[in-house]
Amino acid sequence: MAQHAGLRDLAAAGRAQAEAYRGPNDRPLGGYLVVMLVYTSLVAAAAVATLVTGRKLPRDLRVSDIALMAMGTHKLARTLSKDAVTSPLRAPFTRYSQTGGPAEVMEEVPKPTGLRHSVGELIVCPFCLDMWVVTTFTIGHVFAPRATRLVTAGLSALTAADFLQLAYAKAQQIAQR
Repeated sequence: MAQHAGLRDLAAAGRAQAEAYRGPNDRPLGGYLVVMLVYTSLVAAAAVATLVTGRKLPRDLRVSDIALMAMGTHKLARTLSKDAVTSPLRAPFTRYSQTGGPAEVMEEVPKPTGLRHSVGELIVCPFCLDMWVVTTFTIGHVFAPRATRLVTAGLSALTAADFLQLAYAKAQQIAQR
């Protein structure tokens, strides 16, 4: 019984801390906690799989690998969080708001509703998704380095193409003046 009382006290202290943190704002701290636990669990599972399979960490990552990962992370996070074509993936967690940049949409996350709101905030924020994407690519360098380089190279080329499209459009605007 004392153990259950201790857990109840701990839960009550957690609720009190959450209320003090939130103040008058409705913040889904429980949902954020679940998202963090999922991320931590995936990283821990990858670490265990690395040990169990006897995989070795890369001795070093080349500057080119890091550049490809950076540009690939940028492109994949942006595609997942803003691309109009990927909006069906976000629809259960968001609402369409307006068009954004070229081929992008802006979406809003409905009023905080725990986990749904937390996931919505994660998937509409390219900066937030960056951590998940780069972690996936990092794990990929352990389990499938050649495939990871291929994917990040393709996404990096797409990133460069996007910037070239924007530069071309800007050059056209300047030429028409």
